[in-house]
Amino acid sequence: MKQALLLLNMGGPNTVKEVGLFLRNMFADKRILPMNPYLRKFIANRIIAKRIDEVEENYRLLGGASPLPAITSKLIGKIQQRVDMPVYAAMRYVPPFAEEALARCKAEGVEELILFPMYPQYSTTTTLSSVEDIEQQCEALGYAPKIRVIDPYYDDYDYVEACGMKILEAMEGKKTQEYDLLLSAHGLPMSIIKAGDPYEKQVEGNVSAIKTWLASKGIVFHDIKLVYQSKVGKSAWLEPNLADVLRNPTHRKVLIYPLAFTIDNSETVFELDIEHREIADKLHYDDYVVARCFNDDERFVDLITNRVSQIADR
Repeated sequence: MKQALLLLNMGGPNTVKEVGLFLRNMFADKRILPMNPYLRKFIANRIIAKRIDEVEENYRLLGGASPLPAITSKLIGKIQQRVDMPVYAAMRYVPPFAEEALARCKAEGVEELILFPMYPQYSTTTTLSSVEDIEQQCEALGYAPKIRVIDPYYDDYDYVEACGMKILEAMEGKKTQEYDLLLSAHGLPMSIIKAGDPYEKQVEGNVSAIKTWLASKGIVFHDIKLVYQSKVGKSAWLEPNLADVLRNPTHRKVLIYPLAFTIDNSETVFELDIEHREIADKLHYDDYVVARCFNDDERFVDLITNRVSQIADR
């Protein structure tokens, strides 16, 4: 059976001009704004009108594009050398869209799709949204491959170890016991959590596993805290909010580890490393460090290829 591997992610604007497309597609997603289509469109238009200038400026500060597409391309190049199947990116809100990859898979006679969510923890807003997009695009193309989805890997040992190594990499030359480790996950509205989304519990499981791994290696931080970032609007979101924690410091040396991201994007490179750094600078933190995501690290390549080989051989 001919197979193909698709890496599922939200994507990031390739140019400043794509920011509007990214925002429109994201807020048109029923999993992001779970309400009737007319109300969703009304609210989306209000949010976009209010935020687009600011978001476009943020991307200008990043050099005019999200780092995510280029890093993903490098990652795919490394994975492609290790698996005997074509590998494609399938972005949710900006090119390269799933439709492009699926059209090629159909033309090449691919009979089975292996989907690897670039989201370690499962959420209806991420994994489910991306998988549903694949299914809908296949239907639109008249394409009916077998579809297999890699399970969430937030508490798998090799994933947790890879997190730990990125934390240690960021702490090179520093004494961990002098720092608070803030494990920063992307926030979600409480309405989505209360509707049954498992994301919060999986994030908490992820944090527990990282704490256990660090303790097993004898690595001690001053404190380890779970925080959430990227809140939008006035509704209740998962707490504690990272910005609030930074504005009320109990310790002035911190390491931020982006818990829910595998590829650096605007929410790590801009939000964490520029926007939130400004909070730390204004409050005269002694040190503020942001760890990098896995990106195209060999450990992440190993994790992906191992998962793919396990499912591809069944």
